[in-house]
Amino acid sequence: MAAVNADEWGRLGGASRASGTDSSSSETESSIAYNPFVSHAFLSSLEDSGSVTAKTGWLPRHIVLRGPDGALEGALPAYIKSHSMGEYVFDHAWADAYERAGGQYYPKLQCSAPFTPATGPRLMARPGPGASATRRALAAGGRALCTQLGLSSVHATFVPASEIPDFEAEGYLHRTDQQFHFSNHAYRDYQDFLDTLASRKRKQLKRERRSALENGIEIEWLMGSDLNEEIWDTFYDFYIDTGGRKWGRPYLTRQFFSLIGERMPEDVLLVMARRNGRFIAGAINFIGGDCLYGRHWGCIEDHPFLHFEVCYHQAIDFAISKGLARVEAGAQGEHKLARGYLPVTTHSAHYIDHPGLRRAVADYLDRERREVEQIGEILIEHGPFRKGGTPTGKDGKTG
Repeated sequence: MAAVNADEWGRLGGASRASGTDSSSSETESSIAYNPFVSHAFLSSLEDSGSVTAKTGWLPRHIVLRGPDGALEGALPAYIKSHSMGEYVFDHAWADAYERAGGQYYPKLQCSAPFTPATGPRLMARPGPGASATRRALAAGGRALCTQLGLSSVHATFVPASEIPDFEAEGYLHRTDQQFHFSNHAYRDYQDFLDTLASRKRKQLKRERRSALENGIEIEWLMGSDLNEEIWDTFYDFYIDTGGRKWGRPYLTRQFFSLIGERMPEDVLLVMARRNGRFIAGAINFIGGDCLYGRHWGCIEDHPFLHFEVCYHQAIDFAISKGLARVEAGAQGEHKLARGYLPVTTHSAHYIDHPGLRRAVADYLDRERREVEQIGEILIEHGPFRKGGTPTGKDGKTG
């Protein structure tokens, strides 16, 4: 990120709260909501903290497009990867098949926000009449870099559905998956949301929230000036504990949390649980222009339902209080369904250089897309909303 200053990066659509306000831009281009994970502050913090480096298998190789006057017109956050960890869109089987056939799958090019399963702009264009052409050029740039460096493939993950046609026009394959999101239908408060649920589900969540706060547990929201080094030390202990138990090697360094606390404090929400005067659990969230993004959770004491309270119920409370349109609570987790988070389709785009591997992957993705759609329809039928409630469909729109 050192080659691009924060001000010019922030003029790209979605990269800052002020981006997408160019008077010459179209309505669609100017309405791209701020996404903290493609901000200069977030991406540079990953690099400057040593979380994203060649040593960790994420070598930054961002694709930038400048106009004749040298002004930044677009960018595609990209990394040369020597493995497939930290991506949340799994291609291990592709790598295994290709290498068993004698090919070399790694290195590859990954276009994403590292370690972050959240949909956001990838083909980041400066708003204006040329934005569409810029996005197409960036997609082509990823493919050209793949060829130039002799990489096996390009993978743009958690891509907005609106960008898929640009990727497909440049020969990328379309892949789908699903997450569970909460949609805020202008609820006045949490009770207003509960009133849309079936009676049994409503009673279940009330009991769950009461149980979570037994034993004298209190919840605090921390952001802005609250994010001091002592708080980060505490949260980092939570993060390390969970990371060590789940995948063995936490991705983020301690310095990363200090840097985001300095560079983007108003975009960070820590939901912390306190008991007997000390914090015992917490979750970090990032605040976008229209969405609250839940990321990491950890604890040093186990209490029934506390994870659900800190990560899911409190996130809904915050989103409703701030008028945010939705909560994205990370990857996986059908347990979120009963708590008001319904399946939403996510998208990725993949360019495979080898013709034989490309044909095999294309066939697999065609079948996988149909399966994802069918599973989403089944899960929606088992959602917690009563008849006449306001659930959202698998495309994230009101059902």
